[in-house]
Amino acid sequence: MSAQNPTPSGGPTVEGPHDPEHDPTASYALEPDVTAALTRRVLATSGATVEVRSPLNGAPLAHIPQSSDADVAEAFARARRAQAAWARTSLEERSAIMLRLHDLVLDRQDEIIDLIVWESGKARKHAFDEPLHIALTARYYARTAHQHLDTQRRLGVVPGLTRVEVNRIPKGVVGIISPWNYPFTMALCDGLPALMAGNAVVTKPDAQTMLSALLGAELLEQAGFPRDLWQVVAGPGSRVGTAIIGQADYVCFTGSTATGKLVAKGCADRLIGCSLELGGKNPLLVLRDADLEKAAEGAVRASFSNAGQLCVSTERLFVADQVYDRFVERFVARTEAMTLGATLEWGNDMGSLISQDQLDTVEAHVEDAVAKGARVLTGGRARPDLGPFFYEPTILEGVTPEMTCFGHETFGPVISLYRFHDEADAVARANEGEYGLNASIYSQDGPRARAVAREIRCGTVNINEAFGATFASIDSPMGGMRQSGMGRRQGSEGILRYTEPQSVATQRLVRFAPMLGMSDETYAKVMTANLRLMKKLGRA
Repeated sequence: MSAQNPTPSGGPTVEGPHDPEHDPTASYALEPDVTAALTRRVLATSGATVEVRSPLNGAPLAHIPQSSDADVAEAFARARRAQAAWARTSLEERSAIMLRLHDLVLDRQDEIIDLIVWESGKARKHAFDEPLHIALTARYYARTAHQHLDTQRRLGVVPGLTRVEVNRIPKGVVGIISPWNYPFTMALCDGLPALMAGNAVVTKPDAQTMLSALLGAELLEQAGFPRDLWQVVAGPGSRVGTAIIGQADYVCFTGSTATGKLVAKGCADRLIGCSLELGGKNPLLVLRDADLEKAAEGAVRASFSNAGQLCVSTERLFVADQVYDRFVERFVARTEAMTLGATLEWGNDMGSLISQDQLDTVEAHVEDAVAKGARVLTGGRARPDLGPFFYEPTILEGVTPEMTCFGHETFGPVISLYRFHDEADAVARANEGEYGLNASIYSQDGPRARAVAREIRCGTVNINEAFGATFASIDSPMGGMRQSGMGRRQGSEGILRYTEPQSVATQRLVRFAPMLGMSDETYAKVMTANLRLMKKLGRA
């Protein structure tokens, strides 16, 4: 793999001495005034702060104020007051604000991308996916708000005499706990439909990437959303996350399966709903008739986008015997041609892992696999010469069930290759384990590939694409089966989860009880005859 200069460039820096012992602000990668304006958006009065550093080079970025339990309670109080007024705002006005957000995100995408790269260490082209996804999400819900939220007429029990309408009532205040891997996208994408449906939001972004989330909050206010409608708190999940679950009317969580189960238990105790996008061990199938060049290109993106730190990225790659050797040759060559770098510039194919913990996990999984007999076709080592948490994109062959990376999510740039002869066997192996988030299939026979897709137990399946086709199709639901989660983001499911359906029925002329001196027995016979008649007329 080729490497670019590991010294970050192209972003705002502070001129002056580089000795933080004598000048604490001199070495900060971002302008202190900029980060101070963002961190003031955290509702925090505890006086405690936590320093965050860039995974690119370890440079300090900011000190994030930490919220107390009282701060979380105050955030919910403010949000509830704002939500009461917001729920009375017309869909037209909400949509207009959402479309202004769309434009703001596109206009300020360079600033957004810079901040994402500083905080997450990902390559710039992968950071670009985030403002792109938020713009798509904002535009979709602005344009389809009436479709999802307008009062709908339904069939009444007595044709012409029973009028039934279903209203969509906002839940109230939605709690969102978002992860670090896509810090701008995940901070906003679940909250936008919540706002569109008339809710307020209290959000706890991950501590490692708070600034990207806070920039999103700034853009929401600039677009025209009331400031108190979107509250940001900060602190450890065990305390602040638990406080959110204890006060929200609905919770949206993206993260690990283990933590997701705790979130689900907390919501169940309060009888509130939740949606959870959790872990995955996502499979990619290369069928015998696949275009191997396209499959190899897609496999690189599926495996190594954001250094593999993507919930829907591929960690298991099943290839038909008939094309295995030719595919592997292409896949390895494309992987070895990737450019790694710790810069803010375009041109890097892969950036850094987020932290020492992630690097430790990746190293442990690869070392365990190699010790038990797996072969490294390329990669397999850390790259401290590029940055503190860099690890080469790695392809393993000969991975077996006793190896940790066989069934456990690595969440890093590591992919395991497997041969298959029979497609039914490949599907069965793809369905092994407890996860079911995303899958990919490469084949030049579309109908056949779609038939195979129906057999795979994953919430999304991409054909001749890594993950972008489903991820960017906002009109379609996205989420996991089995241990990969519950509920869906995007599409109608992504906004209706934040509403309570309310049925309102108006009855005219007749009542559901005996009339005109009719006995109970006669009433029962008349109703039975009516049921038989409705069936003959083909009525539901």
